Amino acid sequence: MASQPSKPPPSSQASSTRNSQQGLRYPSTGKTIYHRPLNRSRTQELSQAGFAYLFSEMVGYAQRRVTGIQDLEKRLNVQGHPIGLKLLDLLLYREPARTQLRPLNIIALLQFITTVLWRHLFSRPADALEKSSNPDTPDEYMISDNEPLVNQYISVPKEMNQLNCAAFVAGIVEGACDGAGFPARVTAHSVGKGEEGELWPGKTVFLVKFQPEVVEREAYLGKT
Repeated sequence: MASQPSKPPPSSQASSTRNSQQGLRYPSTGKTIYHRPLNRSRTQELSQAGFAYLFSEMVGYAQRRVTGIQDLEKRLNVQGHPIGLKLLDLLLYREPARTQLRPLNIIALLQFITTVLWRHLFSRPADALEKSSNPDTPDEYMISDNEPLVNQYISVPKEMNQLNCAAFVAGIVEGACDGAGFPARVTAHSVGKGEEGELWPGKTVFLVKFQPEVVEREAYLGKT
């Protein structure tokens, strides 16, 4: 008479059950974040208080093991860069069908960033967009924001008074430029004291410096 296979002990059954439950967990509805529509309404925006708390935690995380202000701003820039890459595709998808084309020149790209992208992030466009007046720097453009939201709830100690946490936004802009095929280096600079500094104490200028190959391509396309 053939022997019957023995059942595994209760402990091994519990272990196999736990292993089968490991991995991605789905809600009872069977839908995940990937089932949500990309065109979400404006009523589902993150509250300003929630953003302030989240961003302050991001700054605290970036501040660990830094060697100075430049290192901290670089970490904030790195945190914002992948957001700009993904946000570019999302915003282009949300544009009307007749305008769903990636910007084909520098001005079109910067206008898209200072209007569509800025309005998506801060519910308003940027305050100014300028080209460098120095003939030796045709690759430099400046985006001005009189009151950067990311600096409103950050208390900077005196020994770090040169810190500008808008480096995070500079990373987002840099990511959008790279994603559009216009590689650039974007940095955030405080205006400081002066006439504009007295009127807008927190004013920040984002310096966008495109790579040489971008400027060469722009000049070539301008001749055709």
